[in-house]
Amino acid sequence: MSYKLLIINPGSTSTKVAIFQDKECVFKKNIKHSAEEIAPFEHIADQYHFRKDVILNELKEAGMEINDVDMVVGRGGLLKPLTSGIYEVNEAMIRDLVNSPVGEHACNLGGLIADDIAKSIGVKAYIADPVIVDEMDDIARFSGHPAFPRLSVFHALNQKTIARQHAATVGKKYEELNLIGIHLGGGISVAAHKKGRVVDVNNALNGEGPFTPERSGTLPSGPLMNACFSGKYTHKEMDLMLKGQGGYVAYLGTNDALEVENRVKAGDKEWEMVYKAMAYQIAKEVGGLAASAFSMDVDAIFVTGGVAYDKAFCKLLDNHLNKIAPVCVYPGEDEMMALTLNGLMVLNKEVEAKIYE
Repeated sequence: MSYKLLIINPGSTSTKVAIFQDKECVFKKNIKHSAEEIAPFEHIADQYHFRKDVILNELKEAGMEINDVDMVVGRGGLLKPLTSGIYEVNEAMIRDLVNSPVGEHACNLGGLIADDIAKSIGVKAYIADPVIVDEMDDIARFSGHPAFPRLSVFHALNQKTIARQHAATVGKKYEELNLIGIHLGGGISVAAHKKGRVVDVNNALNGEGPFTPERSGTLPSGPLMNACFSGKYTHKEMDLMLKGQGGYVAYLGTNDALEVENRVKAGDKEWEMVYKAMAYQIAKEVGGLAASAFSMDVDAIFVTGGVAYDKAFCKLLDNHLNKIAPVCVYPGEDEMMALTLNGLMVLNKEVEAKIYE
């Protein structure tokens, strides 16, 4: 049986929308939102009606019929910690997407918009593998002080999809393998996939792990504390130092990984040192997981995300890591297809949707 799915993926300054007929994408649009359009909204949740109307207008102008859609799938948001899978949008989820227990992010709008459109056409709405998927082992939650437990916030959707893709490539089930996944984007997550569960991962949103094109990652706690109480910085400025103005932005003045790649190729030694340092920190994170989560019993290390298109950077990682396990590169991220595949598993009765409570 053939199925039609509407996929919605809100980002900070854009909204991606697509229609899939089974696994075939028949419509895709990345709708850009200017700073002027977004500025009037005090909170991200306030953008909900604006973004929904923009999506419906784009679909109408493209002549896309949605009344025959079988399912609407939105990108998952900052909810309470939950296990991996696809979840039907319900009232409890809507409440937490509007008043997130974790924080504001544009991805919170995915489930809200999906639910509204789904109700208008008489079908169900879902989210899949949101960033707060939490399968961590209890021992991995220790940080060094009970006031600061480690949290699971990472690129769960892409990491899980690529992990399953890799397993299929080698003729295995995801649940049979020990994998370390590296997602390279504006944020970087390094995850230990142990027989189908992410048992340990850095908090890729709020300052943990390697530095990234725009995030500082783990910083020395003493100097960080002194900076917080120095009077030089506001709370907002410190927050931006951790995410938005850290990493490449702090060292080089840009978050554009392609620009950094090109400057390194052109022979800029200062930029090359920062470039190599990011690879070094990623390798350090992988090595720690290989020893702690797997006792060095790792089947493969996979690299994904937009920065994975940089072959020279992936070669640096391979040089650091190939003695631990084979390094396999799957460049890019196709969250729209990942959301579609999750939806199709429900429609084809391969899995049951989970209930958010």
